[in-house]
Amino acid sequence: MKITDIRFGMLRVPLKTPFKTALRTVDTVEDIVVMVHTDSGRIGYGEAPATAVITGDTHGSIVDAIRHYIAPRLIGQDIGDLNRLTRLVQTSMEKNTSAKAAVEIAIYDLWGQLYDAPLYKLLGGGDPAITTDITISVDYIDKMVADSVAAVERGFESLKIKVGKDIGVDIERVRAIYAAVEGRALLRLDANQGWTAKQAVYALQTLEEAGIKLELIEQPVKARDLDGMRYVTERVHTPVMADESVFGPLEVAELIRLRAADIINIKLMKTGGISNAIRIADLAAMHGIECMIGCMLETSISVAAAVHLAVARADVITKVDLDGPSLCQFNPVVGGVIFNESEISVTDAPGLGIREIRGLEEIKD
Repeated sequence: MKITDIRFGMLRVPLKTPFKTALRTVDTVEDIVVMVHTDSGRIGYGEAPATAVITGDTHGSIVDAIRHYIAPRLIGQDIGDLNRLTRLVQTSMEKNTSAKAAVEIAIYDLWGQLYDAPLYKLLGGGDPAITTDITISVDYIDKMVADSVAAVERGFESLKIKVGKDIGVDIERVRAIYAAVEGRALLRLDANQGWTAKQAVYALQTLEEAGIKLELIEQPVKARDLDGMRYVTERVHTPVMADESVFGPLEVAELIRLRAADIINIKLMKTGGISNAIRIADLAAMHGIECMIGCMLETSISVAAAVHLAVARADVITKVDLDGPSLCQFNPVVGGVIFNESEISVTDAPGLGIREIRGLEEIKD
């Protein structure tokens, strides 16, 4: 099975409610879909969102990176030569991790199709069912409490609470939500780089002293402030998770060396795809560090790839934050991974199992 062409589409899916963080507000998922065609007639699907404030990728840069730098290296290559293909993708250019991720996901999809097996089985196997949390966007306190209660009533047992706007209001947000769902759901906080190290310590110690138990705090300080991350980690009981501070294996190694965080958040759009995500998971496992698998605002195309990885590396990927499809008004994908609120299950269809993507708008040269 050889690669003959790589094509692009735009996928737009409205969200159930606006997605609000300390960095941005979004009401529609608008992602680039990559379709890798082969001489066998099989197609591999990948996906990448534009997240300029996190990865630096835009829709235009994703398409151009693939079209002019990645695709020319891959045309004519054999899908069975997976290690060579991923190396060609990763060495095609610097950065551009979302573009690389979209192509890698499509290649791994085809690799599974080549061997007529679901991707998770080729990656090591596992129980094809996992449970995700759901994101509660930053908003007025009453709205966040109502959204949290509604999520619990829908069956979610872990809530990812967005904070990082105003330290005083953030504390009150968490107090109110905790009081409303205590005993029914675990709380994970995500500050999205919105606090200083001292603010983070103050907020977390205040909450801890009030008897509020948090499962973790995600990226409390700026991405490059590893010293600040370590400052927080050393002074609070709540586990600290690195997200934007960690893109690839080298950054993970440095974070582990500094003991700057307790948990690592793996996102395929940061790692540049599945190959580096596997390296991160294996490196973390060697050092006894837990991982979370997360996503950007993505649909069930690329999130499916993250699910397969989570199943295959469940020994180290102990936390799941793959709620992108649950935030969408509808699922545009026919086949693939099954998303049912907090419950995610994988079928035995080859590769990612995607049969069709509805509403895809072709992007022409």
